[in-house]
Amino acid sequence: MILSELLQKIQPIRIVGDTDKDITGVNIDSRLVESGHLFMAMKGTQTDGHAYIPAALQKGATAILCETLPEEINNAITYIQVADSEDVVGKVATTFYGDPTTKIDLVGVTGTNGKTTIATLLYNLFQHFGYKTGLISTVCNYIDDEAIPTEHTTPDPITLNKLLGRMADEGCKYVFMEVSSHSIEQKRISGLKYAGGIFTNLTRDHIDYHKTMENYLKAKKKFFDDMPKNAFSLTNLDDKNGLVMTQNTRSKVYTYSLRSLSEFKGRILESHFDGMLLEFNNKEFFAQFIGKFNASNLLAVFGAAVLLGKKEEDVLLALSTLHPVAGRFDAQRSPSGYTAIVDYAHTPDALVNVLNAIHEVLEGNGKVITVVGAGGNRDKGKRPIMAKESARLSDKLIITSDNPRFEEPQDIINDMLAGLDAEDRKKTISITDRKEAIRTAAMLAEKGDVILIAGKGHETYQDIKGVKHHFDDKEIIKEIFQQQ
Repeated sequence: MILSELLQKIQPIRIVGDTDKDITGVNIDSRLVESGHLFMAMKGTQTDGHAYIPAALQKGATAILCETLPEEINNAITYIQVADSEDVVGKVATTFYGDPTTKIDLVGVTGTNGKTTIATLLYNLFQHFGYKTGLISTVCNYIDDEAIPTEHTTPDPITLNKLLGRMADEGCKYVFMEVSSHSIEQKRISGLKYAGGIFTNLTRDHIDYHKTMENYLKAKKKFFDDMPKNAFSLTNLDDKNGLVMTQNTRSKVYTYSLRSLSEFKGRILESHFDGMLLEFNNKEFFAQFIGKFNASNLLAVFGAAVLLGKKEEDVLLALSTLHPVAGRFDAQRSPSGYTAIVDYAHTPDALVNVLNAIHEVLEGNGKVITVVGAGGNRDKGKRPIMAKESARLSDKLIITSDNPRFEEPQDIINDMLAGLDAEDRKKTISITDRKEAIRTAAMLAEKGDVILIAGKGHETYQDIKGVKHHFDDKEIIKEIFQQQ
């Protein structure tokens, strides 16, 4: 693409050099630069891309986009100076990859909990309807049936636009995407055109990054502030921030709720460990999901599908055939009669949702044993709250290791134990070895009881001192079942 065409969506402060040159690739990582590429120097949270301009030139970059021009100007190179490189990178990337979001219906899902479930179920639903569909999520990215491994909930702008470009080229009609608060704050989604956005809920998470809940809320809200006029915004009326999110949006606002009058109204009629009988907009159906939080997730999926033009009856029929997402309330019955549930819940609110869902089904018949830890080098403030909520809603609590990363597992456990009072401690034990903690829970469980193994869900590793060791909660449970 000719450089002048590539810059059409941005307003540079200054251009030094020739813009009538062919650009063969765009990069923010100097290691990936090849001859003829445009290197965009971003001031990131960890490193400043300006420091890598010499390396990019050495690799063959013919143009440099930056906020600060280098002291030495090479006459053979074109320099584009901009006010905010973070903002323009996405716009340049989407232009280079052919404006993919003008050819597909892109729906973004944001909120603390439920993003993966909603985005994945929408992807499954529209595949069921016979469309070529894309998914960008925490667990895995998909171009129709082709799995593309994922590093982050929302990829960097270059990876993201390249992926969306492939999805458009391969005929995907719909793409469903998790939108993290980090990606909104870091403008990774800049330049994308959305057909719709969904808000799930807002509870404590990522305070290590955003510093305050107000900053976290503002990051999420910006997604809806920037939503185009012809898009829809579907928001959760059961969350106190539901209408705050959409108060400044230009898009058409719709609501969903399990409690209040709304465009998409639902309620739970019956709960069992194999699913729920639900009523959405006065129509009954059975879903293979458990818990109020999942009823809310399904209601968001239902609403979004209807807003994308599907008939209510067709959507409900399809929803009744879908299964939970990997590592989300993944229930297995042991040969000795107790149930083990593996779930990704790693925030206080998510733990409360899952434990309440278990109690809704148990109705006092059977004990709840919870195995939980907290991630290292992340928000320390949520650790005591996670332990307190787990103890409140469990008959027995085992605090263990999660992904300690570069912290000592025992230090994380001590932070969690600090949230417990004397009464809580009587029913709590701590076992640093996660496998041993799961085995202990299984030994304590009797027929009719439920073990919740929380925090890692779909993950197949344990992150210790920068090394990812193979570890899968579901595999451990299967091993234990085979020995019974």
